[in-house]
Amino acid sequence: MIGKIVKQISNDYTVKVDNNLYTCKARGKFKHDGITPLVGDNALIDLDNKLLLEILPRCNELIRPSISNVDQAVIVMSNKIPEFSLELLDKLLCIIEYNNIKPIIYVSKIDLLTDIEINELNKTLDYYRNIGYKVYTDLTIKEVFKDKVTVFVGQSGAGKSTLLNKLDSKLSLITGEVSEALGRGRHTTRHVELIETLDGLIADTPGFSKMSFIGMTKEDIRDNFIEFNNYRELCRYKDCMHNKEDECEIKKQIDNNILKTRYYNYIKFIKEVETRGV
Repeated sequence: MIGKIVKQISNDYTVKVDNNLYTCKARGKFKHDGITPLVGDNALIDLDNKLLLEILPRCNELIRPSISNVDQAVIVMSNKIPEFSLELLDKLLCIIEYNNIKPIIYVSKIDLLTDIEINELNKTLDYYRNIGYKVYTDLTIKEVFKDKVTVFVGQSGAGKSTLLNKLDSKLSLITGEVSEALGRGRHTTRHVELIETLDGLIADTPGFSKMSFIGMTKEDIRDNFIEFNNYRELCRYKDCMHNKEDECEIKKQIDNNILKTRYYNYIKFIKEVETRGV
Protein backbone atom coordinates (compact mmCIF):
# COMPACT_ATOMS: atom_id res chain seq x y z
CA MET A 1 0.00 0.00 0.00
CA ILE A 2 1.30 3.47 -0.89
CA GLY A 3 0.71 6.49 1.33
CA LYS A 4 2.11 9.97 1.98
CA ILE A 5 3.93 10.96 5.17
CA VAL A 6 2.10 14.02 6.48
CA LYS A 7 3.64 14.40 9.95
CA GLN A 8 6.69 13.29 11.91
CA ILE A 9 7.16 13.51 15.67
CA SER A 10 10.27 11.76 16.92
CA ASN A 11 10.20 8.24 15.42
CA ASP A 12 6.48 8.26 14.68
CA TYR A 13 5.37 8.95 11.11
CA THR A 14 1.75 9.78 10.33
CA VAL A 15 0.93 8.38 6.90
CA LYS A 16 -2.17 9.23 4.89
CA VAL A 17 -3.60 6.41 2.78
CA ASP A 18 -6.72 7.46 0.89
CA ASN A 19 -8.60 9.36 3.62
CA ASN A 20 -7.20 7.42 6.57
CA LEU A 21 -4.26 8.23 8.84
CA TYR A 22 -1.89 5.63 10.29
CA THR A 23 0.99 6.04 12.73
CA CYS A 24 3.95 4.03 11.48
CA LYS A 25 7.55 3.30 12.38
CA ALA A 26 10.44 3.13 9.92
CA ARG A 27 11.89 -0.32 9.40
CA GLY A 28 15.32 -0.81 10.97
CA LYS A 29 16.94 -1.22 7.56
CA PHE A 30 16.42 2.52 6.86
CA LYS A 31 18.96 3.53 9.51
CA HIS A 32 21.45 0.96 8.25
CA ASP A 33 21.06 2.30 4.69
CA GLY A 34 21.23 5.95 5.75
CA ILE A 35 17.63 6.65 4.70
CA THR A 36 15.71 9.32 6.62
CA PRO A 37 11.97 9.50 5.86
CA LEU A 38 10.69 13.05 5.40
CA VAL A 39 7.29 14.66 5.60
CA GLY A 40 6.07 14.76 2.00
CA ASP A 41 7.57 11.38 1.11
CA ASN A 42 5.45 8.87 -0.73
CA ALA A 43 6.08 5.51 0.91
CA LEU A 44 5.26 1.85 0.56
CA ILE A 45 3.82 0.75 3.89
CA ASP A 46 2.81 -2.45 5.68
CA LEU A 47 -0.56 -1.55 7.16
CA ASP A 48 -0.80 -4.69 9.29
CA ASN A 49 2.48 -4.00 11.10
CA LYS A 50 2.36 -0.20 10.70
CA LEU A 51 5.79 -0.09 9.06
CA LEU A 52 7.36 2.10 6.39
CA LEU A 53 8.84 -0.42 3.96
CA GLU A 54 10.25 1.80 1.22
CA ILE A 55 10.57 5.50 0.39
CA LEU A 56 9.64 6.19 -3.23
CA PRO A 57 11.83 8.50 -5.38
CA ARG A 58 11.56 12.19 -4.50
CA CYS A 59 10.99 15.10 -6.89
CA ASN A 60 12.94 17.39 -4.54
CA GLU A 61 13.74 17.94 -0.88
CA LEU A 62 14.69 20.70 1.51
CA ILE A 63 17.07 20.12 4.39
CA ARG A 64 15.83 22.91 6.62
CA PRO A 65 12.90 22.66 6.95
CA SER A 66 13.10 18.91 6.26
CA ILE A 67 10.41 18.15 3.69
CA SER A 68 10.15 16.55 0.25
CA ASN A 69 8.06 16.59 -2.93
CA VAL A 70 7.17 20.26 -2.64
CA ASP A 71 5.53 22.21 -5.49
CA GLN A 72 6.05 25.70 -4.12
CA ALA A 73 7.49 27.60 -1.18
CA VAL A 74 5.92 30.72 0.31
CA ILE A 75 8.71 32.89 1.71
CA VAL A 76 7.18 34.92 4.54
CA MET A 77 9.19 38.07 5.19
CA SER A 78 8.35 40.53 7.95
CA ASN A 79 8.59 44.28 7.44
CA LYS A 80 9.38 44.94 11.09
CA ILE A 81 9.87 42.91 14.27
CA PRO A 82 11.87 41.12 12.91
CA GLU A 83 13.32 43.57 10.39
CA PHE A 84 12.94 42.98 6.66
CA SER A 85 16.10 41.40 5.22
CA LEU A 86 16.83 41.43 1.49
CA GLU A 87 19.87 39.26 2.16
CA LEU A 88 17.72 36.53 3.70
CA LEU A 89 15.11 36.87 0.96
CA ASP A 90 17.72 36.49 -1.80
CA LYS A 91 19.32 33.54 -0.04
CA LEU A 92 15.99 31.75 0.29
CA LEU A 93 15.07 32.47 -3.33
CA CYS A 94 18.38 31.08 -4.54
CA ILE A 95 18.16 27.91 -2.45
CA ILE A 96 14.53 27.26 -3.35
CA GLU A 97 15.21 27.80 -7.07
CA TYR A 98 18.13 25.36 -6.83
CA ASN A 99 15.80 22.72 -5.39
CA ASN A 100 13.36 23.06 -8.32
CA ILE A 101 10.63 24.53 -6.14
CA LYS A 102 8.58 27.54 -7.19
CA PRO A 103 9.15 30.48 -4.80
CA ILE A 104 6.33 32.86 -3.85
CA ILE A 105 7.01 35.95 -1.74
CA TYR A 106 4.66 37.13 1.00
CA VAL A 107 5.48 40.27 3.00
CA SER A 108 3.75 40.58 6.36
CA LYS A 109 3.08 43.42 8.83
CA ILE A 110 2.48 46.11 6.20
CA ASP A 111 0.34 47.91 8.78
CA LEU A 112 3.48 48.77 10.79
CA LEU A 113 4.88 50.95 7.99
CA THR A 114 4.46 54.62 7.23
CA ASP A 115 3.23 55.71 3.79
CA ILE A 116 6.78 56.65 2.80
CA GLU A 117 8.08 53.25 3.91
CA ILE A 118 5.30 51.48 1.98
CA ASN A 119 6.24 53.37 -1.20
CA GLU A 120 9.89 52.36 -0.81
CA LEU A 121 8.95 48.76 -0.11
CA ASN A 122 6.70 48.65 -3.20
CA LYS A 123 9.56 49.83 -5.41
CA THR A 124 11.66 46.92 -4.18
CA LEU A 125 8.85 44.39 -4.47
CA ASP A 126 8.11 45.56 -8.02
CA TYR A 127 11.63 44.54 -8.98
CA TYR A 128 10.99 40.98 -7.77
CA ARG A 129 7.66 40.92 -9.60
CA ASN A 130 9.33 42.11 -12.81
CA ILE A 131 11.92 39.33 -12.76
CA GLY A 132 9.18 36.72 -12.50
CA TYR A 133 8.24 36.15 -8.87
CA LYS A 134 4.71 36.30 -7.47
CA VAL A 135 4.64 38.76 -4.58
CA TYR A 136 1.77 39.23 -2.11
CA THR A 137 1.12 41.51 0.85
CA ASP A 138 -2.48 40.51 1.58
CA LEU A 139 -4.85 37.53 1.61
CA THR A 140 -5.18 37.40 -2.17
CA ILE A 141 -2.37 34.87 -1.80
CA LYS A 142 -5.18 32.40 -1.14
CA GLU A 143 -5.38 31.84 -4.91
CA VAL A 144 -2.05 29.96 -5.15
CA PHE A 145 -2.67 26.87 -3.01
CA LYS A 146 -5.16 24.72 -4.93
CA ASP A 147 -3.82 21.25 -5.84
CA LYS A 148 -0.32 22.19 -4.64
CA VAL A 149 2.00 21.02 -1.87
CA THR A 150 3.23 24.25 -0.30
CA VAL A 151 5.88 24.86 2.33
CA PHE A 152 6.09 28.07 4.35
CA VAL A 153 9.60 29.33 5.13
CA GLY A 154 11.00 32.46 6.74
CA GLN A 155 12.53 33.71 9.95
CA SER A 156 10.84 33.10 13.29
CA GLY A 157 8.26 35.74 14.11
CA ALA A 158 7.64 36.69 10.47
CA GLY A 159 4.04 35.54 10.80
CA LYS A 160 3.80 32.18 9.03
CA SER A 161 1.37 30.62 11.50
CA THR A 162 -0.57 33.87 11.77
CA LEU A 163 -0.99 33.97 7.99
CA LEU A 164 -2.16 30.36 7.90
CA ASN A 165 -4.73 31.10 10.60
CA LYS A 166 -6.03 34.05 8.56
CA LEU A 167 -6.23 31.92 5.42
CA ASP A 168 -8.14 29.18 7.23
CA SER A 169 -9.61 30.11 10.63
CA LYS A 170 -10.27 26.42 11.40
CA LEU A 171 -6.52 25.74 11.76
CA SER A 172 -5.99 27.59 15.07
CA LEU A 173 -2.20 27.24 14.87
CA ILE A 174 -0.26 28.50 17.89
CA THR A 175 1.50 31.83 17.34
CA GLY A 176 4.14 33.58 19.42
CA GLU A 177 5.49 37.02 20.17
CA VAL A 178 8.79 38.35 18.86
CA SER A 179 11.57 38.68 21.43
CA GLU A 180 12.60 42.35 21.74
CA ALA A 181 16.08 41.36 22.94
CA LEU A 182 16.80 38.96 20.09
CA GLY A 183 14.79 40.64 17.35
CA ARG A 184 13.30 37.35 16.25
CA GLY A 185 10.33 35.19 17.11
CA ARG A 186 10.12 32.37 19.58
CA HIS A 187 9.60 29.02 17.88
CA THR A 188 5.93 28.08 18.12
CA THR A 189 5.91 25.35 15.45
CA ARG A 190 7.79 22.32 16.76
CA HIS A 191 7.51 19.88 13.88
CA VAL A 192 6.81 19.74 10.16
CA GLU A 193 3.27 18.75 9.25
CA LEU A 194 1.26 18.78 6.03
CA ILE A 195 -2.19 20.24 6.60
CA GLU A 196 -5.14 19.79 4.26
CA THR A 197 -6.52 23.24 3.55
CA LEU A 198 -7.38 25.62 0.70
CA ASP A 199 -7.80 22.61 -1.62
CA GLY A 200 -4.16 21.66 -1.25
CA LEU A 201 -1.54 20.58 1.29
CA ILE A 202 0.32 23.22 3.28
CA ALA A 203 3.27 22.64 5.60
CA ASP A 204 3.70 24.75 8.69
CA THR A 205 7.35 24.46 9.72
CA PRO A 206 9.66 25.61 12.50
CA GLY A 207 11.01 29.06 11.65
CA PHE A 208 14.65 29.92 11.23
CA SER A 209 16.84 32.98 10.79
CA LYS A 210 19.86 31.40 9.10
CA MET A 211 20.19 29.06 6.16
CA SER A 212 23.29 27.72 4.42
CA PHE A 213 24.03 26.70 0.84
CA ILE A 214 24.43 23.03 1.69
CA GLY A 215 25.53 21.03 -1.35
CA MET A 216 25.61 24.08 -3.60
CA THR A 217 28.59 25.40 -5.57
CA LYS A 218 29.22 29.04 -6.43
CA GLU A 219 28.10 28.16 -10.00
CA ASP A 220 24.80 26.89 -8.57
CA ILE A 221 24.33 30.22 -6.82
CA ARG A 222 25.10 32.14 -10.03
CA ASP A 223 22.69 30.05 -12.09
CA ASN A 224 19.83 30.53 -9.63
CA PHE A 225 19.89 34.32 -9.60
CA ILE A 226 17.31 34.09 -12.34
CA GLU A 227 17.56 37.58 -13.85
CA PHE A 228 21.32 37.16 -14.42
CA ASN A 229 20.53 34.53 -17.02
CA ASN A 230 18.99 37.19 -19.29
CA TYR A 231 22.40 38.79 -19.82
CA ARG A 232 24.95 35.99 -19.41
CA GLU A 233 25.46 35.42 -23.14
CA LEU A 234 26.67 39.01 -23.45
CA CYS A 235 29.49 38.43 -20.96
CA ARG A 236 32.96 38.11 -22.44
CA TYR A 237 33.52 34.67 -20.88
CA LYS A 238 31.11 31.74 -21.03
CA ASP A 239 31.90 30.75 -17.45
CA CYS A 240 31.78 34.33 -16.13
CA MET A 241 31.13 34.49 -12.39
CA HIS A 242 30.16 38.19 -12.62
CA ASN A 243 32.69 39.11 -9.98
CA LYS A 244 36.24 40.03 -11.01
CA GLU A 245 35.94 39.50 -14.78
CA ASP A 246 36.29 42.32 -17.30
CA GLU A 247 33.48 42.96 -19.78
CA CYS A 248 30.89 41.42 -17.47
CA GLU A 249 27.42 42.31 -18.69
CA ILE A 250 25.84 41.63 -15.31
CA LYS A 251 27.95 44.36 -13.68
CA LYS A 252 26.99 46.74 -16.47
CA GLN A 253 23.29 46.10 -15.77
CA ILE A 254 23.48 47.03 -12.08
CA ASP A 255 21.06 49.86 -11.25
CA ASN A 256 19.48 49.75 -14.72
CA ASN A 257 18.10 46.20 -14.90
CA ILE A 258 19.64 44.47 -11.89
CA LEU A 259 18.91 45.58 -8.33
CA LYS A 260 22.15 46.66 -6.65
CA THR A 261 21.36 44.80 -3.42
CA ARG A 262 20.73 41.60 -5.41
CA TYR A 263 24.19 41.81 -6.94
CA TYR A 264 25.91 42.60 -3.62
CA ASN A 265 24.09 39.71 -1.95
CA TYR A 266 25.17 37.43 -4.79
CA ILE A 267 28.83 38.39 -4.17
CA LYS A 268 28.37 37.68 -0.44
CA PHE A 269 26.92 34.27 -1.20
CA ILE A 270 29.65 33.09 -3.57
CA LYS A 271 32.27 34.26 -1.04
CA GLU A 272 30.43 32.27 1.64
CA VAL A 273 30.70 29.14 -0.49
CA GLU A 274 34.35 29.82 -1.36
CA THR A 275 35.18 30.25 2.32
CA ARG A 276 33.44 26.97 3.08
CA GLY A 277 35.70 25.29 0.55
CA VAL A 278 33.15 23.89 -1.91
